[in-house]
Amino acid sequence: MSIHPWWRGAAIYQIYPRSLKDSNGDGIGDLQGIIERLDYIASLNVDAIWISPFFRSPMKDFGYDISDYLDVDPMFGTMDDFDELIAKAHALGLKVVIDQVLSHTSDEHAWFAESRQSRDNPKADWYVWADPREDGTPPNNWLAIFGGCAWEWEPRRQQYYLHNFLKSQPDLNFHCEAVRRAVLDNVEFWLKKGVDGFRLDAITFCFHDKALRDNPAKPADKRQGRGFSEDNPYAYQYHWYNNERPETLGFIEDLRSLIDRYPGAVTLGEVSSEDSLATMAEYTKGDNRLHMAYSFELLTKDYSADYIRSTVEALEGAIGDGWPCWAIGNHDVERVISRWGQGKGTPRMAKMLSAMLGCLRGSLCVYQGEELGLTEADIPFDALQDPFGIAFWPNFKGRDGCRTPMPWQAEGDFMGFGEMTSGTKPWLPLPEEHRVLNVAAQSADPDSILNQFSRFMAWRRTQPALVSGEIKFIDSKELVLAFERVSGDKKVLCVFNLSDKPQVMAIPGSESWELLEGHGLEGGSLDGADSIQLAPHGALLLGN
Repeated sequence: MSIHPWWRGAAIYQIYPRSLKDSNGDGIGDLQGIIERLDYIASLNVDAIWISPFFRSPMKDFGYDISDYLDVDPMFGTMDDFDELIAKAHALGLKVVIDQVLSHTSDEHAWFAESRQSRDNPKADWYVWADPREDGTPPNNWLAIFGGCAWEWEPRRQQYYLHNFLKSQPDLNFHCEAVRRAVLDNVEFWLKKGVDGFRLDAITFCFHDKALRDNPAKPADKRQGRGFSEDNPYAYQYHWYNNERPETLGFIEDLRSLIDRYPGAVTLGEVSSEDSLATMAEYTKGDNRLHMAYSFELLTKDYSADYIRSTVEALEGAIGDGWPCWAIGNHDVERVISRWGQGKGTPRMAKMLSAMLGCLRGSLCVYQGEELGLTEADIPFDALQDPFGIAFWPNFKGRDGCRTPMPWQAEGDFMGFGEMTSGTKPWLPLPEEHRVLNVAAQSADPDSILNQFSRFMAWRRTQPALVSGEIKFIDSKELVLAFERVSGDKKVLCVFNLSDKPQVMAIPGSESWELLEGHGLEGGSLDGADSIQLAPHGALLLGN
C-alpha cells in the first residue's frame, strides 16, 4: 500500500442512478445516463463516484432488495454498459465504488425461493428462520426499521423469517458458513470487473443473536432517531440483539482479507447502531477491518457548532488508527440545505456547508445535487414511491424528497433529465424551485454554488493539512465552528459561521496567521491582528 492511499481524504460523489440522467426516455436514470455525465462529475474535482444499487431487483426498496447480485437490472442497462462506465470513469481519473447490500436479499432471490420451500433443502439455513412461540406469535419482540414486526410467517416451513427492513427483504443467516462464502464470491465478482471499492449497506445487520433474545425497552427520553423518526416504534427498543453483533468483526476481517488481494480496493461501511461512533471506531481499527466508515451522526436535524464539534471529537477520541468518512447528506435523509437551513438556507450557506465538510478530518461523501444547493422537494402523497414514507405519512414523508431527478437545464418540462417518450414522466416529479438551480445556468455563473464547489475541491487537493492532517477544535462563540488542521509544520485555521447573523471571533493564540487564497470562500475577513469578522454563513481559512 502506498504511503498515502487514494481513499484517505478522498471526495466521493454519490450517484443515485434512478435520478442522475435518463438516456432512453423511460423516466428512470440509467448507466448510460451516468456515462453521459461523467465528464461533469470529473469537473467537480472529486476523486471517486459511489453508485447506489443497479443490480437486478424487483425494486420494492429501489434496488436495496437484490434478486441477483451478479447482473445489472435491465431498467439500468446491461453489463456491457457497466464495463463502459468503469472504463470511462478510470480514463477520467475517477475511482468507482459500488454498493453492496450483504445483510439481506430480495424475497425474489433464487436463494430465498429455495430456502422457503422446506426445512431440509440445501439452502434451508441460508436465511434466519425461527419457530413460533406456543401461541403462534413471533419468536421475539424484534422490530423492523420500516415499521412493525421484524418477522414474517412462511406457511410452507411453519416458521417465521427475519426481515430488519421490508418483509420483502429477508435477512441472510451469516452464522451459516456457506452464506459467508457465497457473499464473498459475489463481492469478488465485482473486484474482477475492476471496481475500486464497496460502500457496504447496513453492515451492522449481518449477524443476529443466535439465542433470539428480546431487545430491551428504551426510555422515552432516549428515543432519538438515526435514519428513522422518533414516532417509529423501532425507536422504542435498544437494538442489542438484531444489530451489531460481535461476530460481525470476524466477517469484516474475512472481507478485508479478500479486498487486500486487489491492491487499491477499499471498503466504506455504513454504520447504524446504538453507539454508531464507537462502532465506527471498532469496525475501522487496525489494518485488517474496514478502511473507513460513516454513520448518520451528521445526517440528523441537529445543527450547531457544539453538536458538530462534540460528534467529531467523540469519534476522534475513539477511532485510534482508524479512518473516518463524513457525510451531511445522502439518499436516505432530507437534503442538508433544508434540514439544517430550516427555511433560511442561502447560496452562501450551501457553499459554506460543502467547505466545512471538506475541511473535517477524513474522507467525505457528497450526495448528487449538493453541489447545486438543491433543496428538499415536497412530494405529494399520491406521487410518493418510498414505502417508508407511505407507511409513516404524514409525520414522516419518506426519502423521495431528496431523490428527485437532477435539473440539468432550465428549458423543458423535465429540465434536461431525459427526453421522455409520449406520456412518460420521470419516476419522481422535479420541483419547480430546482429549475433556477440547474447545472447549465450555474456552470455559466462564476459565483454559483456549483462553481464554488468545484473551485474549493480543486484547491483542497493542494492542501495536505486538509486531505490528511490532524484536527484540533478551537473554543469559539456558540454559533461559530472553528478548528485547526495540521500536517507537519503547516496549519490551516478553518472558521465557519453556522448562523444567519454576523459574528465576530477572536483569533486564537498568539500565532501569526495570513489569509489563504484560491479556495473561493466568502464572507470572512480579518479585523486587525486579533479578530475575525464573519458575515452570515461566512467562512474564513487562514494559514501559517
